[in-house]
Amino acid sequence: MSAMLIATVRVNDPETYRKYTARTGDIVARHGGRFVVRGGDVTTLEGEAFRDRLVVLEFPDMASLEAMYHSKDYQEVMQYRIAAAESRFLAVETLTDDVPPLP
Repeated sequence: MSAMLIATVRVNDPETYRKYTARTGDIVARHGGRFVVRGGDVTTLEGEAFRDRLVVLEFPDMASLEAMYHSKDYQEVMQYRIAAAESRFLAVETLTDDVPPLP
């Protein structure tokens, strides 16, 4: 079952944040992940307007996602993000084909 990492990021220091984004692509790929959304415009259809950066990554499974997050390489580069932004990271498994539809 694949897993998604969903992050909301409020960037306070764009220059330092670029040091983070310059290195994350290779780290994610080494763990079998891929970016589905990496910034870009977000349209709020309901609720309070969303003004932060939205990032969505897909991994083959939760173990791969967690291995990437806890890897030495990511923990090292993560320090740039922590210094430059306020973030929320969520990890969730995707639905399987055998999940029945809601009534």
